[in-house]
Amino acid sequence: MSYTSKNYSEQGGDKWVIGGALKINEDAIVEGFPMAENQVESTATTIENLKNDFNALLTKLKVAGLMEVE
Repeated sequence: MSYTSKNYSEQGGDKWVIGGALKINEDAIVEGFPMAENQVESTATTIENLKNDFNALLTKLKVAGLMEVE
């Protein structure tokens, strides 16, 4: 009988493959993950201003590499 792990380190340990669930505990710290610039809370009172605030958030996510650029 053999067992194939869904989560494993490739030879040399430079790459981890996660085929199962990756659980990160609440008090854990993830280093090296990109962070988006802060987006202030919207105070928009019109749809146009809300759209502008939302588009600013999308831009920050794209610049940080957290969202694919079109």
